[in-house]
Amino acid sequence: MSCLLLGVIRRHGGVGASVGVRSLASIPSLPPAVAEFVKGAVDECKPAGVHVVTGTPEETAKILAGLEKEGMVKKLPKYENCWLARTDPKDVARVESKTVIVTKNQRDTIPIPAAGAKSQLGSWMSESDWQKAREERFPGCMAGRTMYVIPFSMGPVGSNLAKYGVQVTDSPYVVASMGIMTRMGTSVLNKLSEGEEFVRCQHTLGRPLPLKAPVVNSWPCNPEKVLISHLPDTRQILSFGSGYGGNSLLGKKCFALRIASRIAKDEGWLAEHMLILGITNPRGVKRYVAAAFPSACGKTNLAMMKPALPGWKVECVGDDIAWMKFDSQGKLRAINPENGFFGVAPGTSDKTNPYAMATIAKNTVFTNVGETSDGGVWWEGLDPVAPGISVTDWHGKAWKQGSSTPCAHPNSRFCAPAAQCPIIDPKWESEEGVPIDAIIFGGRRPEGVPLVYESFNWQHGVFVGAAMRSEATAAAEHKGKVIMHDPFAMRPFFGYNFGDYLAHWLSMENRKATTQLPKIFHVNWFRKDPTSGSFLWPGFGENARVLEWIFKRCSREREDEAAKKSIVGWLPEDGAIDTKGLGGKVDMGALFDVPKHFWQKETKELRAYFTQQVGADLPPQVEAELKALEDRVYS
Repeated sequence: MSCLLLGVIRRHGGVGASVGVRSLASIPSLPPAVAEFVKGAVDECKPAGVHVVTGTPEETAKILAGLEKEGMVKKLPKYENCWLARTDPKDVARVESKTVIVTKNQRDTIPIPAAGAKSQLGSWMSESDWQKAREERFPGCMAGRTMYVIPFSMGPVGSNLAKYGVQVTDSPYVVASMGIMTRMGTSVLNKLSEGEEFVRCQHTLGRPLPLKAPVVNSWPCNPEKVLISHLPDTRQILSFGSGYGGNSLLGKKCFALRIASRIAKDEGWLAEHMLILGITNPRGVKRYVAAAFPSACGKTNLAMMKPALPGWKVECVGDDIAWMKFDSQGKLRAINPENGFFGVAPGTSDKTNPYAMATIAKNTVFTNVGETSDGGVWWEGLDPVAPGISVTDWHGKAWKQGSSTPCAHPNSRFCAPAAQCPIIDPKWESEEGVPIDAIIFGGRRPEGVPLVYESFNWQHGVFVGAAMRSEATAAAEHKGKVIMHDPFAMRPFFGYNFGDYLAHWLSMENRKATTQLPKIFHVNWFRKDPTSGSFLWPGFGENARVLEWIFKRCSREREDEAAKKSIVGWLPEDGAIDTKGLGGKVDMGALFDVPKHFWQKETKELRAYFTQQVGADLPPQVEAELKALEDRVYS
């Protein structure tokens, strides 16, 4: 059978037909390397049929119609071409505890933690353990199901910053979602025919037919055996048992961050968990910035901000991932490798993010949100539904305002085409990328961390990224309001040893070629009044006031222009943040207070973390920056 498969998938035939593996003559011709990968996957997973995805609108419509027939999605008649999926309640988020990187040596993947400590910087699996886990899961895993072959591009097809992948999957939901999140189909297959390298992505729901146990919510998955594995040396990803986006849309975090960060290290560029936005001042001068925030810290809201400052304009290049490479003039240029937005729904509203709301009004797949009786969607943060309209929660049960359980899952999502964003940047698909003037780090810090500060230099900026901490989020399975270390907002996404990652960032300063390094900043929109517990800063569109200061600092002629030195970095000097028209009283003194006792505690935490988690792999420059901060806070 496998010889037959290999022969026929190299022949020309009909386009994109779903066919049984015994009659494969109608599969279109595949490039030899792709054919070999598909043959291996068919031999292992034993699907009933193979369908090579072409990416045409007709094909997408057929796939969605099939999903509807199976009960996996429901059409939402209130909007144009919008769909609702409800997952098994056990399959709702990235599963960090089941996400591993497989390398020969543990230290290639993670620093060796101090005795008795568990690494928080990734999970390593030995090659032998992984082989055993694979053999327990993948053989025959697609029996009775169609294997879809998805050729996809991360980044504009043909860009020198783009990379290619081929994903095989038995989930039509994944096919529909990958069609939004990536450039997918025949145009990519044509590139692969030219011999372009590609990342090999194999995904299965892990529920072969006939089923041995019933499926919950018409959502096949195998939560007990979930394993999302990455093999950076051979550029492979194998994901088993989950249909949820972060675990199953393998172009997203798996490829665009974990595998790409390793490719970037090998090739001398950066793959980062960052939004990219363009900001234009009232005089028409434009700059681009990249910003790294942990999940649910307002990345999408900032990327699509409606500035409260008159005359300023923000345009969105991407809301989640940035691939950045220096050009021949030494300017760092960035692309958004994705083609869509996979955003957290709760909290998104016309008040917080009107442009996101406009983006998701059509051609969108919603997952685990509430449903209204007039064929629409609802989640926490939206206005209450109109009288006479009833609401069904993400479990499919009747729900009423004031109920003790949430209507939408806290990590419920929308998956929408980026091109629909009303403020998508004109250069969002530029092949050479956009020039980055500033990099911003940030997180949810209720106390002690000022609204904005600038690093003293590149090395100090790398330390600021390494020292990032934030309240945990619903995007993964962590519970409660703990302040977690999340260096560079990459903690769940490092594709290799964090110490080596820091050394890679530091090395950008010592490139042999001309280099114009971006300036590095840290922001905190989430500081609270210790007495009332309410946020000190209004956030959202008012964040433009902070971006204005960052914008000015990018063209400064003096180090202390509009700034004053503090123990943590350069703070805006008094009056440098434009507060005209800020509704209500904002206590700027409290927002920029840098209490020494707080930072003494912070440096202790950081030293313990670096000692325990990074150990001998911590670059000496980062150790020197920590020592310098300790000296400043204790002086």
